[in-house]
Amino acid sequence: MLVRLSRDGLNVSLPMLQLGLVAFAIHADRSMGSALALALLLISGLFGWFRSLRHARLIVDTPTSRIASAAQGYTELRGRGQPLHGTPLLSPLNGLPLLWYRLSTFRKTSDGKWRHVSTEDSDSSFLLDDGSGVCAVDPDGAEMLIRRKDVVERGELRQIQWSLLRHDPIYVLGEFSTLGSISPDLDTSRQVRELLAHWKQDQKTLLKRFDLDGDGTIDLKEWELARAQARREVVKQRDAALAAPEAHLMRKPASRLYLISDLDPRQIARRYTLWSVFHAAIFLGAATTLAWFGQIGVS
Repeated sequence: MLVRLSRDGLNVSLPMLQLGLVAFAIHADRSMGSALALALLLISGLFGWFRSLRHARLIVDTPTSRIASAAQGYTELRGRGQPLHGTPLLSPLNGLPLLWYRLSTFRKTSDGKWRHVSTEDSDSSFLLDDGSGVCAVDPDGAEMLIRRKDVVERGELRQIQWSLLRHDPIYVLGEFSTLGSISPDLDTSRQVRELLAHWKQDQKTLLKRFDLDGDGTIDLKEWELARAQARREVVKQRDAALAAPEAHLMRKPASRLYLISDLDPRQIARRYTLWSVFHAAIFLGAATTLAWFGQIGVS
């Protein structure tokens, strides 16, 4: 079983809202209320169709990158899940180690129905390993398409957990960035000039460091010594930056889809395409019914 999970709840609530509006429009006969419900269906169908189709195209059109050579920005990665080093993330349902979970709790009411009580999400990052390198994945704000589902009932409580485990195949589409990476600036002369200009702003310290004869001024020879020291510091800082380890991170983009799944991306794209068909049918059905209402008049 597959569940579409999003922290903003949009992917679950929109189809439910549309089905509720359909039921209301049917039972309200030809009233102003049913016309309003149809108008909302028209808008939500158009929005849902555009959004689902756009997501499907993003998945199809974004090529899979390797972590070691991925460009900065919107990227698609595929690999195996690994936990971050340190304290493991444990399932609140059964205590087993996980990479990510969402736990929904329901309570049985007096009429035998299950009422939603709470939903808890893990917010810990995990690693994605594609053989060329590892990348930390921040699940905050991601739309999760997850297959693994565990259900436990204890008396009047039912708990449903969706989860990702170590070594699970994981697909991520989002914003890729490399922390600690730099674009080497080889303009050493410019950097030396900037550092010397910075030193000049503190004349007291400059004299203390380079006024070797103690006459209160920096002569030409002493200035060359200062320049040589500035060059050594620039080269040292540049070499240290180049030698620093890089940390790769996937996180939510500013305005595009952020998706984490244990499905093949082609399967995910097909599902979004099917959702776009569903929303298009809602839009066309609402438009047709509204046109019919317009012909016969709404009481």
